[in-house]
Amino acid sequence: MQSYPSKLLENAINEFSKLPGIGKKTALRLVLHLLKQEKEDVTNFGNAIMQLRNEIKFCKSCHNISDTETCDICANPQRDHTQICVVENIRDVMAIECTRQFKGVYHVLGGIISPMDGIGPKDLNIDSLEKKVAEGNARELILALSTTLEGDATNYYIFKRICKYSIEITTIARGVSIGDELEYTDEITLGRSILNRVHFEPLLAR
Repeated sequence: MQSYPSKLLENAINEFSKLPGIGKKTALRLVLHLLKQEKEDVTNFGNAIMQLRNEIKFCKSCHNISDTETCDICANPQRDHTQICVVENIRDVMAIECTRQFKGVYHVLGGIISPMDGIGPKDLNIDSLEKKVAEGNARELILALSTTLEGDATNYYIFKRICKYSIEITTIARGVSIGDELEYTDEITLGRSILNRVHFEPLLAR
């Protein structure tokens, strides 16, 4: 067991090591780096994290993170509000936006259906998606979930909920390899997958 010369140092390392992908050695390097910085810089760092946690909002329309009740994308009149791109999480919104190929709006589910992880439809933002479609203002729903078994199962569930409405349901082209997550797909491939989307075919129904 690692021995530290200071309980304060140990506490800071333990907190940093709770972050994804951060082990004890990396946490130690980060904490020692902060100790070398000016107190004002470290205070600003801490305040930024606290402000983020306490003041960040989730868009009332698409569930993306925002500084205001409605995110900049949903509030932008230049976006095509008749196209709704359904994504798993906020990172996927950022990945698609980086391609500059999509001009519609988004709907963030907050995850995908995964019984192994105890995540069911009620844990996701699916009810609000159906309500949005039911209003009749959208003409196309683009399913842009990860090409995994869980992603495909979620696509199928959404399709079964939405297909009764008069709306075109498409999915991104399989330029994204099977098993890949959108945030790890290069911008060119992801951009082409968005542009070359196809009509959704519920494979699970076959």
